[in-house]
Amino acid sequence: MAFFLLCAVVLLAGAYAFLNGFHDASNSVATSVRTRALTPTVAIALASAFNFLGALVSTALAVALTVRFVELPEGPQGLGILIAGLTAACGWGIWTWWRRMPSSSTHALVGGVVGSGAASTLVGGQNIAGSSRVIWEQLALPLLLSPVIAFALAYLLVFPATWLMRYSSPRRGDAGNRIAQSVFTSVFSLGHGIQDGQRTMAVVVLALLAAGETTDAGIPTWVQVSAALALAAGTLCGGWRITHTLGHRLVRMDPLRGMSAQAVSSSMLFLGAFWLHIPLSSTQTMASAIVGAGANQRFATVRFIPLREILVTWLTTAPVTAVLGGILFLALSPLL
Repeated sequence: MAFFLLCAVVLLAGAYAFLNGFHDASNSVATSVRTRALTPTVAIALASAFNFLGALVSTALAVALTVRFVELPEGPQGLGILIAGLTAACGWGIWTWWRRMPSSSTHALVGGVVGSGAASTLVGGQNIAGSSRVIWEQLALPLLLSPVIAFALAYLLVFPATWLMRYSSPRRGDAGNRIAQSVFTSVFSLGHGIQDGQRTMAVVVLALLAAGETTDAGIPTWVQVSAALALAAGTLCGGWRITHTLGHRLVRMDPLRGMSAQAVSSSMLFLGAFWLHIPLSSTQTMASAIVGAGANQRFATVRFIPLREILVTWLTTAPVTAVLGGILFLALSPLL
């Protein structure tokens, strides 16, 4: 039974990585396509390639998440918690894509696992509440603070960027910012691959540990390559529904502000992955940076109705997936 449950976790983790790339492709390409820095085809191809490379660059964050994230019980119960959590996260990703709403895949995964873990105690399972402090400090708090920081940094970055271009003609300045945007599209995609690819790896390693297939928290090569391929494939098939929301519905975007938003969000993803070893949501980081850079204009151009819808989606992601994860675990528990 444990072997089949392990296979189910691996398949669901691959589906989660694919949906992650599919859902988050808009984060990489929205501003560059909106300002015509890149054509849609080139932007998606670049995002896919650098997502693949990013997932292969490092495993430090994945190892940190495996050690710190959650204390899963061994055997079928631990695998059932992961199955329910991954299923809830995948379902939420499909729903928010259909609704054209950018949402955090990490929040969805954390909510699903926490909800299914809490439900496991209702059927006499091991309590994973001992991981709540780690979940708060390493996951929830960074994910809550990163949108505020991204907004503030992108808003402030517009000032020095404008000052540096004070002697450039509008045409020359826009051309330079479009070139910078092309570079930052690749950099952001690389950071997205580093951040999101390693979450999938961490889940698979947790499943291997729960199934007793390994006692080492290191990342096997096949896990790393599989996660990279699934993430890149999802990005290559990326839907444009959320791209329209980020690129057109939130703010009026020009090349300078698009460059500012991508510079801030790219820097934050790398900072979180390599220095702080904490997961940051590429969706929340990019969307907040777009709003921050766009708000720094002579006239307020932020469209508050779609912004309010996005904020409601962010606030409800973890609670909804926690409930879904709990319900799915209770439905699955007779088989465990």
